[in-house]
Amino acid sequence: MARRVSMADVAAAAGVSAQTVSRVVNDSPRVDPATRAKVETAMAALDYRMHRAARALRTGRTDTIGLIVSTLATVGNSRMLQAIADAASARGFALTVVTASGREAVADGFERLHDQGIDGAVILNEATALARGLDVPEDLALVVVDSPPDERFAVVQTDHAAGARAATAHLLASGHATVHHVAGPADSYAAAERERGWREALADAGRETPEPLRGDWTAASGHAAAAGLPASATAVFAANDQMALGVLRALADAGRRVPEDVAVIGFDDVEDAVEYRPPLTTIRQDFDALGTSAVDSLVALIGGRPAEPVVVTPTLVERASA
Repeated sequence: MARRVSMADVAAAAGVSAQTVSRVVNDSPRVDPATRAKVETAMAALDYRMHRAARALRTGRTDTIGLIVSTLATVGNSRMLQAIADAASARGFALTVVTASGREAVADGFERLHDQGIDGAVILNEATALARGLDVPEDLALVVVDSPPDERFAVVQTDHAAGARAATAHLLASGHATVHHVAGPADSYAAAERERGWREALADAGRETPEPLRGDWTAASGHAAAAGLPASATAVFAANDQMALGVLRALADAGRRVPEDVAVIGFDDVEDAVEYRPPLTTIRQDFDALGTSAVDSLVALIGGRPAEPVVVTPTLVERASA
């Protein structure tokens, strides 16, 4: 059996002391960035693996973080799960996932993670609304993804309103008199921010603001909502790509061409957006950046350091639908 790589092996390869390697492993702030990078390179080259049980006994930390999410059925949440899992693994943390569909379930999730000795947790999207006002264990570090400011948590979010403004402005610049909106669920912070950006862009341009049509993030709900579009509609901004897919189908069912008769823009830039018919113009969320920022903020809090709010700006991806 091959011998386990030790801290001493890493120290020798990096040309530093074993104490310095220990500080890097324990995420101590007392290591300058250049030295930390040298140690991390040596750890990767030697395939160094920390002994979690021994470290937990020594430090009181399990090197495990939690993720609380209301559902993994939506594309955005599943992509965030992958991004957070990748970022956690890169930082040497294991990940425990709790799905919670109501306030009691979120409260139970906090307690379950705390009882398991989890070092901290990320609360994702719709679950953030459920977490507001709940009692949180004092020694459980928390980061929320997509939430209004809350002094109890570190916040990481996409600038959803900016993305919605960009989508709406693009459609107006193409000559459309106004833009209709298929909005997300009323209890979603991301959906509310996207609706806000759409309204602001129309108001800034002095255009009429149609009543939004509402879906639940699914393609089927986008298809159903699009049935409420007036015959005069020539441009639609859907709050996510799945609902945009439903809008495209509804327009095709009605014999209306995209983009010749109606231009359509989505939000997220899911992997299959380029395969829609026509390929979907959309607002790209950087899920990898969100996941990395959420984990980095959580690791900072676990290490006793502050975590500043992070806002990731999305970008417009032009394809054939608008």
